[in-house]
Amino acid sequence: MIQHRDVWRIDRAGSLHRLTRRTESIGKPGPGEARVRVEAVGLNFADVFACLGLYSATPTGSFVPGLEFAGVIETIGPPLAAGQVPGPAGAASLAPGDRVMGVTRFGAYATALNADVRCLRLAPGGWSAAQAAALPVQALTAWYGLVVLGHVSRGEVVLVQSAAGGVGLNALAILETLGAQAVAVVGREAKREVLARQCGLPARQVIVRDRRRFDRQLDEVLAVIGAPGLDAVFDAVQGPFFAPSYARLRPEGRYIVYGAADFMAEGARPHYLQLAWRYLTRPRVDPLQMIADNRSVMGFNLIWLWDEVERLPAAFEAIARLVTQPPLVGSTFPFAEAPAAIRHLQSGASVGKVVLDCAR
Repeated sequence: MIQHRDVWRIDRAGSLHRLTRRTESIGKPGPGEARVRVEAVGLNFADVFACLGLYSATPTGSFVPGLEFAGVIETIGPPLAAGQVPGPAGAASLAPGDRVMGVTRFGAYATALNADVRCLRLAPGGWSAAQAAALPVQALTAWYGLVVLGHVSRGEVVLVQSAAGGVGLNALAILETLGAQAVAVVGREAKREVLARQCGLPARQVIVRDRRRFDRQLDEVLAVIGAPGLDAVFDAVQGPFFAPSYARLRPEGRYIVYGAADFMAEGARPHYLQLAWRYLTRPRVDPLQMIADNRSVMGFNLIWLWDEVERLPAAFEAIARLVTQPPLVGSTFPFAEAPAAIRHLQSGASVGKVVLDCAR
């Protein structure tokens, strides 16, 4: 059984330069846990914000980043003691040798970890480790925002920001399954082609966002598709794109916010003056005007769901019904090159999912 593992650890949030690779010992899996030999790790913007100290759930002190992974179960720990919350139906059937994907409240940048069996799910047959690691966090994010909070239904028009990213592509897949119509927003022209190739989305439904004329871009697309407005917006960017999108919500429109990429630092450390300015000029909504307009704004941070672990099995079942194709893995980096992978994610040039390959 594995007794040591390689990890990427940061002793104190605030700078990506503090992220270092180390070899650490790993104890036996505890009650209700499984030891997973990690084959691939999915990267998320939350990883970057946590390392920079800009994430609300950033651990204090030293921590290993990472929220999702895929690998092979090496061994199963002892059963839970009487009175403890049991695992979901099917967790008891997990066995050494099973290929699984899972989530963790940090700790995934590792070649092995002990995971709560309730946070694991068998990887779909025929999927690579990279594809399995690319699914959990971003598919759960899209499902929770659009289905649980947004209650998106057939025929509705939904604006998806960062549509060529991992969450965005899952959102588009879910909207297609639900029968809703997507208006996709991307940051670069090349990503329009990705959406056409990956999702079959017509160019007329894709906006390459321009800060100076985003209002007009929205009006042009809505006119082309014959829609009087938006029924929902799914946004992890905010900044200057919030107000034009919010203004085009129809009565009963829902604005769902799950991130703020406009605050993403370009370097290894936060630019605090720039962040302060963006914070002071951040979007604001008047609750009294919301009542008059019959619109709502909802925000969520998916990581809280890790503490509601008994809900995860049903969540995984839901995304299995809504997202039936393997996710797009746009970039794969060797585990040893995690800092380069993070910089690529920061750059805004990535499409689909960025993954660390623990075998390289």
